[in-house]
Amino acid sequence: MPFGSWRSPISAEMVSAGGVRLDAPQADGDDRYWLEGRPAEQGRVVLVRRSGGVVSDVTPPLFSVRTRAHEYGGGAYLACGGTVWFSNFADQRCWKVVPGSDPLALSAPAGPGVASVRYADARLSPDGHWLVCVRETHLGPSSAEVVNELVALRADGGDQAPEEVVLETGRDFYSSPRISGTRIAWTCWDHPLMPWDGTELWVASLEDGSDGPCLAGARRVAGGPAESILQPEWGPDGGLWYVSDAAGGWWNLWRHDLVSEESRAVTSTAGEWGRPQWVFGRSTYAFVAGGALVGIWSAGGVDHLGVVDTASGRVTELDVGYTAMSHVSAAGDGVVLIGASATQVPAVVEVSLGGGGPVVLASSVGLDPGGLNPGVGLDPGVGLDPGGVDPGGLDPGSIAKPEAIEFPTSDGPGMEKRNAHALYYPPTSAGSCGPPGERPPLVVMSHGGPTSATSSALNLSVQYWTSRGIAVVDVNYGGSTGYGRAYRARLAGAWGIVDVDDCVNAARYLVDRGDVDRGRLAIRGASAGGFTTLCALTFRDNFAVGASYYGVADAAALAQGTHKFEAHYMESLIGPWPEAAEAYRERSPLFHGDGLRCPVILFQGSDDPVVPRGQAESMVAALAARGIRHAYLCFEGEAHGFRRAETLRRCLVAELGFYGEILGFEPVP
Repeated sequence: MPFGSWRSPISAEMVSAGGVRLDAPQADGDDRYWLEGRPAEQGRVVLVRRSGGVVSDVTPPLFSVRTRAHEYGGGAYLACGGTVWFSNFADQRCWKVVPGSDPLALSAPAGPGVASVRYADARLSPDGHWLVCVRETHLGPSSAEVVNELVALRADGGDQAPEEVVLETGRDFYSSPRISGTRIAWTCWDHPLMPWDGTELWVASLEDGSDGPCLAGARRVAGGPAESILQPEWGPDGGLWYVSDAAGGWWNLWRHDLVSEESRAVTSTAGEWGRPQWVFGRSTYAFVAGGALVGIWSAGGVDHLGVVDTASGRVTELDVGYTAMSHVSAAGDGVVLIGASATQVPAVVEVSLGGGGPVVLASSVGLDPGGLNPGVGLDPGVGLDPGGVDPGGLDPGSIAKPEAIEFPTSDGPGMEKRNAHALYYPPTSAGSCGPPGERPPLVVMSHGGPTSATSSALNLSVQYWTSRGIAVVDVNYGGSTGYGRAYRARLAGAWGIVDVDDCVNAARYLVDRGDVDRGRLAIRGASAGGFTTLCALTFRDNFAVGASYYGVADAAALAQGTHKFEAHYMESLIGPWPEAAEAYRERSPLFHGDGLRCPVILFQGSDDPVVPRGQAESMVAALAARGIRHAYLCFEGEAHGFRRAETLRRCLVAELGFYGEILGFEPVP
């Protein structure tokens, strides 16, 4: 059969509506909790509990467990002692619920002169009376009118609850408040830094004041503008543990001694024990019962799970069969996490140090198009059964296995040659092959972030293409996470150059190797990946067609009109605004329509606060003015990242049909 026209067992309906997005597993005693993002319920995020072998929804139909703090959210719930506290998406208020009862609001609605109040990353005070969390107050529409603070609010609620107590204020951002007895730790940072550039780790005493909790003796113990610190946790030995890239440029585990005031690196792995902090609440390690430290690290694009000797730093790897893992949380003598591999899409699993294999608690089928993240940098989360076989009967012979490739590239015109990384998926089918002597089309995927990374997890959206006879290469271009700070720094001042070079050179590498057809190359991406896509189509002539999902067309507009978390991100990616205005214009596809000659399909959400719809519509107008073939689909009510099943299905079908028209194949539904 012609490449692109193979009959596939993976339909757009299966990808878009057949499953849920799994996230944020937690343990509370013998109960296990996690979040399910359900496309079939308009993208509603439901808190689910497994208790005594019975799985049930904790939050009722009118609630969606999702915070908009930093716009990308995370850290939206806390389960402790049989009670759950969570953020509700519709009103962004903090709520309390005991499974089996109705939720009770803890925080007040936004008052006069306040547009929105958002909460994230909560922890319970030792006496159980207070929630300490990050509060983000929006006083107006601009990023300058957003105030981030550490606050405490009554954990029990009720009419007699006092006003929320501000514990720390004055910094641009706060994250990860972590409590142990009378001690509290947190991280903070200021513009123009992003949390993977430079953060500070602080500690203080948590004391009882006349109006509620207060902090005393606050001091910085580590970090600065050139050190990225993540996930502070109090260890059973009394030390303060955290992840830092201070030594060798890799995120490793560190310990700070509050008596000697000394910090030391515990692990020295040439790999990453941390992930970029796009969202709250991510965890890569946990202390389990008995004091053992269990964590995940990434090396060469593959994740590993192991037990760390806290004295020597020696790591003993655990063979759990997963190559992509996230969200580690302590559960008795083991952990719960999201685990996946090339033959298993992510599932909520429990791993015990006492022996036995991983136990699958929840799994799901389906994913948004191409792993397009609900927020930039977020990992997609879906799950199949433990064998990696779709309950609907997917033939393993139709699942493409990724090949990790390393290929030569450059850091821009006239700069030295270096290597970049990607995962290559060949066309794969149990019942079809291509005509002799013919090479398949190739879809180049550019991930969002741009400080994010692609995953080796089984992704039905990748398989949607490969099972139809279309090759895919998922590029971890320079700037991606997983290869150390120096690799992340390649994108500094070079966004729209380095990422484009790497995507182009990934395609060239596969063409030269004889894997794909030079004349049938496509590129697609979402958000920052959409910017890379539009740049590649505008400034290079390697691709025949492209697809941009809520992609940046005008970098200057993004620098002047985005949300607080990323308000100064562009300074590190391109340059300070407005001093570097000319560089912004040079990198923006919108102003170089004469360079864009190939067809483009664009997808956009009407309510996108990160990349407003005006960016896409300005690009559409430029394409129309030049008579370039294009398609534009804007979805009412969708924001930055599509969540509704019908939206996801329409996108997949439209994109496949568009590619077929341009690349010369007849898609089979």
